[in-house]
Amino acid sequence: MMQNVHLAPEADEDDLYSGYNDYNPTFDTEDLENDVAFQQAARTSHGRRPPVTAKIPGTSASRPLATGFGSKATLTSSMGRPTTGAIQDGVARPMTAVHAAGYTKAAMRGSSFDPLGQARGPAPPLEMKNSDSSEEKIRQLEKKVNELVEESCIANSCGDLKLALEKAKEAGRKERVLVRQREQIATPENINLDLTYSVLFNLASQYAANEMYAEALNTYQVIVKNKMFSNGGRLKVNMGNIYLKQRNYSKAIKFYRMALDQIPSVHKEMRIKIMQNIGVAFIKTGQYVDAISSFEHIMSMSPNLKAGFNLIVCYFAIGNTEQMKKAFQKLIAVPLEVDYDDKYISPNDDPHTNLLIEAIKNDSLRQIERERKSMAEEYIMTAAKLIAPVIETSFAVGYDWCVEVVKASHYVELANDLEINKATTYLRQQDFNQALETLKMFEKKDSRVKSAAATNLSFLYYLENELAQATNYADLAVNSDRYNPAALTNKGNTVFANGDYEKAAEFYKEALRNDSSCTEALYNLGLTYKKLNRIDEALDCFLKLHAILQNSAQVLHQIASIYEIMEDPSQAIEWLLQLISIVPTDPRVLSKLGKLYDNEGDKSQAFHYYYESYRYFPSNIEVIEWLGAYYIDTQFCEKAIEYFERAALILPTEVKWQLMVASCYRRSGNYQKALEKYKVIHRKFPENVECLRFLVRLCTDMGLKEVQEYVTKLKKVEKLKEVREQRIKSGRDGSARSRREGNAGGDSGGTKGERLSAKLKALPGTSEPYESSVSKEIDASYIDPLGPQAERPKTAARKRTEEDDFADEELGEDLLPE
Repeated sequence: MMQNVHLAPEADEDDLYSGYNDYNPTFDTEDLENDVAFQQAARTSHGRRPPVTAKIPGTSASRPLATGFGSKATLTSSMGRPTTGAIQDGVARPMTAVHAAGYTKAAMRGSSFDPLGQARGPAPPLEMKNSDSSEEKIRQLEKKVNELVEESCIANSCGDLKLALEKAKEAGRKERVLVRQREQIATPENINLDLTYSVLFNLASQYAANEMYAEALNTYQVIVKNKMFSNGGRLKVNMGNIYLKQRNYSKAIKFYRMALDQIPSVHKEMRIKIMQNIGVAFIKTGQYVDAISSFEHIMSMSPNLKAGFNLIVCYFAIGNTEQMKKAFQKLIAVPLEVDYDDKYISPNDDPHTNLLIEAIKNDSLRQIERERKSMAEEYIMTAAKLIAPVIETSFAVGYDWCVEVVKASHYVELANDLEINKATTYLRQQDFNQALETLKMFEKKDSRVKSAAATNLSFLYYLENELAQATNYADLAVNSDRYNPAALTNKGNTVFANGDYEKAAEFYKEALRNDSSCTEALYNLGLTYKKLNRIDEALDCFLKLHAILQNSAQVLHQIASIYEIMEDPSQAIEWLLQLISIVPTDPRVLSKLGKLYDNEGDKSQAFHYYYESYRYFPSNIEVIEWLGAYYIDTQFCEKAIEYFERAALILPTEVKWQLMVASCYRRSGNYQKALEKYKVIHRKFPENVECLRFLVRLCTDMGLKEVQEYVTKLKKVEKLKEVREQRIKSGRDGSARSRREGNAGGDSGGTKGERLSAKLKALPGTSEPYESSVSKEIDASYIDPLGPQAERPKTAARKRTEEDDFADEELGEDLLPE
């Protein structure tokens, strides 16, 4: 027993760190190469034999085992290594923990290796969350509120403002329910303030977008007054914007300043924008000095185009010319921060570089650069045109100063445009000579500017109807820049004016090939096809133009005119109706509609549009004539009198309209008025046979004594008329006989005399009795589509024997509209 007991030496009792260098000899791998049992097990299936039990020690070769005390013991196994659980020297070796790695007793008996325990089957399902819990309900409600806020924002971005507001209101209602539920189960500190802020802010924004400014301001006030929202004070900028839209500029300035006080100086860009809003509000109120201080501060801290332009406007308003110049120079010096066109020019023929340049030449960033540059040029041009007439003694000197300043900046291209604007200003002042001289200065400039100047010169000469000069400058413009659509259009105009429509069409087509959006060329091409009677092509041009310029009155009128030429009145009426929706007071369009409806037989619609045309332009004789004839046809002669009297005022030298007025009095039964009117006509036109005949007839019917006087005058006038006819006939016969052709010429002259005699006989009162001439003169044969009207009752005071014949007389063809 005692031979297996080892006593530790006493010298090691105080050694607290002893034993740390000891190790199990099982893990000694230095002698594995010399271990015959291990090598045999590695080469063969010797190692897969059943292990030797703990009671039967192995008989293989053993190797010494070193202990922590320097002694060596011999432990044997089937492979020369210690056997697990074997008794060595009477002491059992402890079992090692290999169960977690999947090495179990069952595995040693031949079962499959399953370290993950997959043979046990699928894991049991997870426990379902309790949806009835209050926390889960609150979480779902929060999710719903967030979804509603997102849907509201998306609807706003899509332009559906009404839906966006409805979603925002619903989100606000659900958020209030959420707050109440949280207060019931938790402390107020657990309320989601960020969600409340986003819901209120979105609701206020949607109110403002729907122009419900009072509700928006109230909602913003709720956010601003709540001290729990740390950044709520910034929303005073939004409140200031609303007051600015309501034109309450004093309150807008107040809120802008309050917001400016609450924004820290590190947010430089936001402070600059708020100061710019303050300056604009001061301009609106007319406080230009305060506005100038705001814009000057902006231009010193962070200059931009809008602030520079507004500064020039303020100095212009107070009339400070020196400061205008300085502000213009500051505007010119504002950096654009865009790349110039040299970047998009390939330095070599490398295909990869060329592909890259083609890809970025028109990408979204390049478009932003173009827009920024275009905006800068617009600001500079507008500012130059504003200050040029006032900064110097004359606008020409002012323009020259602006041109010099622009030339010294990186906007050199604008200098030529300013020169052309100078010529345009001369034109507005009707100083054509100075305009021409200014434009002629560009003849020696580069091709682009020369082309623009020559185009303007060509158009000026075209307006002055000097087609030769217009053609010369049009040729110069085209030769300078063959791809200038304005130059090609002007060249086409000059060719069109000379009557060469085919060639004009070619120039218009070339202009459209260079710039498909050149509406002038497309319109002129349609007119050219219309002149060439190529109606379908003309209609195609104007329909394309209508797709570009949907509210152009000229285009709509041309389309309606083409449909009228194509004898499609229904389409013509449809397009004219679209036209009067744009120009509802155009009397010519209204009368055209009336004419089309009249041709279609719709008298009521024709009357409506003719009457509207008369209301806007009561001097159109054709419209007056139609309205008068309409009332005569409908047997309302009293109403026709008004229109014929106006026609008589417009054309006082034509007896026709005054006779129509007298005839209306006679047809309505007012014989006394008719007699007085005929007497007035006789005094103005004493040789009018028709007037004298009516006077004789009326005086006879009324039993007046003047009848003999008028009979005598009528005979004299008829006799004088016959003498004139004889003179005309004899003069023509004599001239015909004196011709060298002899009898052939005489026969021809006699034929012309007979034609004239036939025409004179057709006049009322020449060779026919009075009654028959009157019956021929009157023709009111209108067939009403609604059927014949009831006969109008007679208004005469006493019955006359010839009343029916006299009262039923109708107007002659020469007195009614054709």
